[in-house]
Amino acid sequence: MHTQIAVEARNVGKIYGAGQTAITALGDVSIAIEKGEFFTLLGPSGCGKTTLLRCIAGFETPTAGSIYLSGEDITYTPPNERPVNTVFQSYALFPHLTVAQNIGFGLKMQGKPASEVKRAVERVLALVKLEDFANRLPTQLSGGQQQRVALARALAPEPQVLLLDEPLSALDLKLRKEMQSELKRLQTETGITFVFVTHDQEEALTMSDRIGVMSAGALLQVGTPHDIYDRPVDRFVADFIGETNLLDGQVEQGGVRIGTGDVLAVTLGAAQGKVTLAIRPEQVSLAPTGRGMTASIVEKTYMGTDTHYKLTLSDDSHLVARVQSNSAISFAVGQDVSVNIDTQAVQVLTS
Repeated sequence: MHTQIAVEARNVGKIYGAGQTAITALGDVSIAIEKGEFFTLLGPSGCGKTTLLRCIAGFETPTAGSIYLSGEDITYTPPNERPVNTVFQSYALFPHLTVAQNIGFGLKMQGKPASEVKRAVERVLALVKLEDFANRLPTQLSGGQQQRVALARALAPEPQVLLLDEPLSALDLKLRKEMQSELKRLQTETGITFVFVTHDQEEALTMSDRIGVMSAGALLQVGTPHDIYDRPVDRFVADFIGETNLLDGQVEQGGVRIGTGDVLAVTLGAAQGKVTLAIRPEQVSLAPTGRGMTASIVEKTYMGTDTHYKLTLSDDSHLVARVQSNSAISFAVGQDVSVNIDTQAVQVLTS
């Protein structure tokens, strides 16, 4: 089946400044985002994700490369001439205008007839479930409601692409979780392509169709949340996405020998020499001492459904195990245990 591309960056670079003080924000980034997709750019602060978003929006011009929208080169098209809207961290609502007036402001500035503006405002108010708040001022709304108004205002012109620059970062944890579900619902109902920027791994994993992981101006891996979590391409991605144990080892016949001297029978592929094993805490199980690697429990943290155990192995390396709290056996700090690792799930990283 032929997939249509909504947004494409081809070999995009962005350098600020010149000479010795030049800063490379983006270095030769290429990415294709499909129509109707919820795509997330994920990475730590300063990795280039917001710069890439601003290049798509037209607020920044790439130093190299091109930006395409539905196959059309828009690299030098002014922001107001792109069928793209942006939702920022700050809601930037006009305090003296009502909710309805805020939402309709952009359409009114475009010279749309009053009847068309009214219909669009009513449509998006229903979409974000704020029909009863049309005549309120922003100061009369909660943070979550203001965020919905900002979303409604961006959705009103029916853009081809909606860009979201960490829009949930100002909300408290409970409200942020609610808005994650709300954003996914809005994207599904409208069918608009969403490009979402965040440094929150859980946010990316729960909301996205695909994720692009960035670091130091480079795009390291693009894939589904399942791909990114279960099959990271390198140590950075493995360490950044969720919690993971990283153990150094040496490839030999039968698997990888780690610092304890134990050989783990992992799937090697073409890996040779020194490697890193990425082991998720849920892939580590514990039992009373017996067969297998022995470790000592140095920390125990109750997390509700799970209990996290921090372990020290015989070579003084550390390992975290995540065990269901309703497990029949519980362990205490200072206790020696046997460690069993699901070797079929372990990822062997060569970089």
